[in-house]
Amino acid sequence: MIVAVDGPAGTGKSSVAKNVAAAAGLLYLNSGGFYRAVTWAALDRGISVNDGGALLEVGRSLKLEITDGRLTVDGIPRQKELRSQNVDAAVARVSSFPRIRAVVNSHLRRIAGSMDIIAEGRDMTTVVFPDADVKIYLDASLDSRAHRRFAELCGEIPLETIRQQIAQRDEIDRTKTVGNLKLDPEALYIDSSHLTMDQVCDMVLRAILSHNHTTGETGQS
Repeated sequence: MIVAVDGPAGTGKSSVAKNVAAAAGLLYLNSGGFYRAVTWAALDRGISVNDGGALLEVGRSLKLEITDGRLTVDGIPRQKELRSQNVDAAVARVSSFPRIRAVVNSHLRRIAGSMDIIAEGRDMTTVVFPDADVKIYLDASLDSRAHRRFAELCGEIPLETIRQQIAQRDEIDRTKTVGNLKLDPEALYIDSSHLTMDQVCDMVLRAILSHNHTTGETGQS
Protein backbone atom coordinates (compact mmCIF):
# COMPACT_ATOMS: atom_id res chain seq x y z
CA MET A 1 0.00 0.00 0.00
CA ILE A 2 1.13 3.56 -0.78
CA VAL A 3 -0.42 6.51 1.03
CA ALA A 4 0.71 9.86 -0.39
CA VAL A 5 0.39 13.14 1.51
CA ASP A 6 1.25 16.52 0.04
CA GLY A 7 0.54 20.20 0.56
CA PRO A 8 2.48 23.41 1.32
CA ALA A 9 5.17 23.91 3.96
CA GLY A 10 4.20 24.00 7.61
CA THR A 11 0.84 22.22 7.38
CA GLY A 12 1.87 19.40 9.70
CA LYS A 13 2.45 16.81 6.99
CA SER A 14 5.39 15.25 8.81
CA SER A 15 3.65 14.92 12.18
CA VAL A 16 0.46 13.58 10.62
CA ALA A 17 2.29 11.07 8.45
CA LYS A 18 4.43 9.87 11.38
CA ASN A 19 1.43 9.34 13.62
CA VAL A 20 -0.59 7.64 10.90
CA ALA A 21 2.37 5.42 10.03
CA ALA A 22 2.58 4.22 13.62
CA ALA A 23 -1.17 3.62 13.84
CA ALA A 24 -1.54 1.89 10.47
CA GLY A 25 1.69 -0.13 10.41
CA LEU A 26 3.24 1.79 7.51
CA LEU A 27 6.81 2.95 6.88
CA TYR A 28 7.07 6.74 7.09
CA LEU A 29 8.85 8.46 4.20
CA ASN A 30 9.52 12.20 4.16
CA SER A 31 10.64 13.51 0.77
CA GLY A 32 11.65 16.80 2.35
CA GLY A 33 14.25 14.96 4.40
CA PHE A 34 15.88 13.68 1.23
CA TYR A 35 16.05 17.19 -0.24
CA ARG A 36 17.36 18.46 3.07
CA ALA A 37 20.05 15.79 2.96
CA VAL A 38 21.25 16.99 -0.45
CA THR A 39 21.07 20.61 0.73
CA TRP A 40 22.98 19.94 3.94
CA ALA A 41 25.67 17.94 2.15
CA ALA A 42 26.10 20.70 -0.44
CA LEU A 43 26.39 23.43 2.20
CA ASP A 44 28.74 21.25 4.24
CA ARG A 45 30.98 20.94 1.18
CA GLY A 46 30.85 24.66 0.40
CA ILE A 47 28.81 24.20 -2.78
CA SER A 48 26.46 26.95 -3.94
CA VAL A 49 22.79 26.01 -3.92
CA ASN A 50 22.54 27.80 -7.26
CA ASP A 51 25.00 25.42 -8.94
CA GLY A 52 22.69 22.78 -10.38
CA GLY A 53 25.47 20.65 -11.81
CA ALA A 54 27.42 20.49 -8.56
CA LEU A 55 24.24 19.79 -6.61
CA LEU A 56 23.44 16.90 -8.91
CA GLU A 57 26.87 15.37 -8.25
CA VAL A 58 26.24 15.68 -4.53
CA GLY A 59 22.81 14.10 -4.81
CA ARG A 60 24.09 11.17 -6.83
CA SER A 61 26.99 10.60 -4.45
CA LEU A 62 24.90 10.24 -1.29
CA LYS A 63 23.68 6.93 0.10
CA LEU A 64 20.23 7.70 1.46
CA GLU A 65 18.39 4.98 3.41
CA ILE A 66 15.75 4.58 6.10
CA THR A 67 17.30 2.75 9.06
CA ASP A 68 15.26 2.10 12.22
CA GLY A 69 12.73 4.61 10.95
CA ARG A 70 15.28 7.39 10.47
CA LEU A 71 16.86 8.84 7.33
CA THR A 72 20.60 8.22 7.24
CA VAL A 73 23.08 10.06 5.04
CA ASP A 74 25.96 7.79 4.10
CA GLY A 75 25.01 5.59 7.03
CA ILE A 76 24.81 8.39 9.64
CA PRO A 77 21.58 9.90 11.10
CA ARG A 78 21.64 13.67 10.53
CA GLN A 79 18.31 14.78 11.99
CA LYS A 80 19.67 17.85 13.79
CA GLU A 81 21.75 19.03 10.86
CA LEU A 82 18.90 18.58 8.38
CA ARG A 83 16.60 20.82 10.44
CA SER A 84 19.09 23.69 10.77
CA GLN A 85 18.11 27.24 9.81
CA ASN A 86 20.68 27.27 6.99
CA VAL A 87 19.09 24.21 5.44
CA ASP A 88 15.61 25.70 6.00
CA ALA A 89 16.59 28.77 4.01
CA ALA A 90 18.14 26.86 1.09
CA VAL A 91 16.18 23.64 0.63
CA ALA A 92 13.42 25.14 -1.56
CA ARG A 93 16.03 26.34 -4.04
CA VAL A 94 17.76 22.95 -4.14
CA SER A 95 14.48 21.11 -4.63
CA SER A 96 13.58 23.38 -7.57
CA PHE A 97 16.16 21.67 -9.83
CA PRO A 98 14.39 19.01 -11.95
CA ARG A 99 17.38 16.65 -11.98
CA ILE A 100 17.67 16.80 -8.19
CA ARG A 101 13.99 15.94 -7.95
CA ALA A 102 14.53 12.97 -10.26
CA VAL A 103 17.32 11.66 -8.01
CA VAL A 104 15.21 12.01 -4.86
CA ASN A 105 12.15 10.47 -6.51
CA SER A 106 14.19 7.43 -7.54
CA HIS A 107 15.18 6.91 -3.89
CA LEU A 108 11.57 7.20 -2.73
CA ARG A 109 10.23 4.79 -5.34
CA ARG A 110 13.01 2.30 -4.63
CA ILE A 111 12.13 2.22 -0.94
CA ALA A 112 8.39 2.11 -1.64
CA GLY A 113 8.85 -0.87 -3.93
CA SER A 114 9.54 -3.24 -1.06
CA MET A 115 7.08 -2.25 1.69
CA ASP A 116 3.85 -0.45 2.61
CA ILE A 117 4.50 3.26 3.11
CA ILE A 118 3.05 6.66 3.86
CA ALA A 119 5.07 9.28 1.99
CA GLU A 120 4.77 13.02 2.41
CA GLY A 121 6.09 15.90 0.36
CA ARG A 122 4.93 18.63 -1.96
CA ASP A 123 4.35 16.53 -5.10
CA MET A 124 3.70 13.08 -3.65
CA THR A 125 0.23 12.65 -5.14
CA THR A 126 0.89 14.24 -8.52
CA VAL A 127 4.43 13.26 -9.54
CA VAL A 128 6.16 10.79 -7.23
CA PHE A 129 3.26 8.40 -6.59
CA PRO A 130 0.46 9.36 -9.02
CA ASP A 131 -1.02 5.86 -8.59
CA ALA A 132 -1.00 5.93 -4.78
CA ASP A 133 -3.77 3.96 -3.10
CA VAL A 134 -4.75 6.89 -0.87
CA LYS A 135 -4.03 10.55 -1.64
CA ILE A 136 -4.21 13.35 0.93
CA TYR A 137 -3.72 17.11 0.38
CA LEU A 138 -3.07 18.84 3.70
CA ASP A 139 -3.47 22.62 3.72
CA ALA A 140 -3.55 25.47 6.27
CA SER A 141 -3.50 29.27 6.27
CA LEU A 142 -0.18 31.09 6.11
CA ASP A 143 -0.66 32.57 9.59
CA SER A 144 -1.48 29.18 11.07
CA ARG A 145 1.61 27.60 9.53
CA ALA A 146 3.87 30.45 10.66
CA HIS A 147 2.65 30.20 14.26
CA ARG A 148 3.20 26.43 14.28
CA ARG A 149 6.76 26.79 13.06
CA PHE A 150 7.38 29.62 15.55
CA ALA A 151 6.27 27.32 18.37
CA GLU A 152 8.46 24.47 17.10
CA LEU A 153 11.48 26.78 17.19
CA CYS A 154 10.58 28.02 20.69
CA GLY A 155 10.68 31.63 19.53
CA GLU A 156 14.29 31.47 18.32
CA ILE A 157 13.32 33.22 15.07
CA PRO A 158 10.91 36.19 14.83
CA LEU A 159 7.40 35.22 13.75
CA GLU A 160 7.40 37.67 10.85
CA THR A 161 10.67 36.23 9.53
CA ILE A 162 9.15 32.74 9.60
CA ARG A 163 6.01 34.00 7.86
CA GLN A 164 8.10 35.57 5.09
CA GLN A 165 10.19 32.42 4.66
CA ILE A 166 7.11 30.22 4.34
CA ALA A 167 5.53 32.64 1.85
CA GLN A 168 8.72 32.57 -0.22
CA ARG A 169 8.78 28.77 -0.15
CA ASP A 170 5.14 28.70 -1.23
CA GLU A 171 5.94 30.87 -4.23
CA ILE A 172 8.90 28.69 -5.24
CA ASP A 173 6.87 25.51 -4.79
CA ARG A 174 3.99 26.84 -6.89
CA THR A 175 6.20 28.01 -9.76
CA LYS A 176 8.65 25.11 -10.12
CA THR A 177 8.90 23.86 -13.68
CA VAL A 178 8.87 20.28 -12.40
CA GLY A 179 7.06 18.96 -9.33
CA ASN A 180 5.23 22.20 -8.60
CA LEU A 181 2.66 22.22 -5.82
CA LYS A 182 -0.90 21.55 -6.99
CA LEU A 183 -4.00 19.79 -5.77
CA ASP A 184 -4.63 16.37 -7.27
CA PRO A 185 -8.38 16.08 -7.98
CA GLU A 186 -8.33 12.55 -6.53
CA ALA A 187 -6.86 13.69 -3.20
CA LEU A 188 -8.81 14.14 0.01
CA TYR A 189 -8.44 17.86 0.81
CA ILE A 190 -7.98 18.71 4.49
CA ASP A 191 -7.65 22.28 5.81
CA SER A 192 -5.92 21.84 9.16
CA SER A 193 -5.93 25.53 10.16
CA HIS A 194 -8.43 24.95 12.94
CA LEU A 195 -8.08 21.21 13.48
CA THR A 196 -6.05 19.37 16.09
CA MET A 197 -3.39 16.88 15.09
CA ASP A 198 -5.59 14.03 16.34
CA GLN A 199 -8.50 15.20 14.23
CA VAL A 200 -6.40 15.31 11.06
CA CYS A 201 -4.85 11.91 11.77
CA ASP A 202 -8.28 10.44 12.33
CA MET A 203 -9.44 11.74 8.94
CA VAL A 204 -6.44 10.19 7.20
CA LEU A 205 -6.85 6.88 9.02
CA ARG A 206 -10.50 6.75 8.03
CA ALA A 207 -9.51 7.26 4.39
CA ILE A 208 -7.03 4.37 4.66
CA LEU A 209 -9.58 2.12 6.35
CA SER A 210 -12.16 2.97 3.70
CA HIS A 211 -9.69 2.01 0.96
CA ASN A 212 -8.77 -1.24 2.71
CA HIS A 213 -12.42 -2.12 3.22
CA THR A 214 -13.11 -1.53 -0.46
CA THR A 215 -10.11 -3.49 -1.74
CA GLY A 216 -9.79 -6.10 1.00
CA GLU A 217 -6.19 -5.03 1.74
CA THR A 218 -4.73 -5.05 5.26
CA GLY A 219 -2.50 -2.00 4.80
CA GLN A 220 0.42 -3.84 6.40
CA SER A 221 3.35 -5.87 5.05
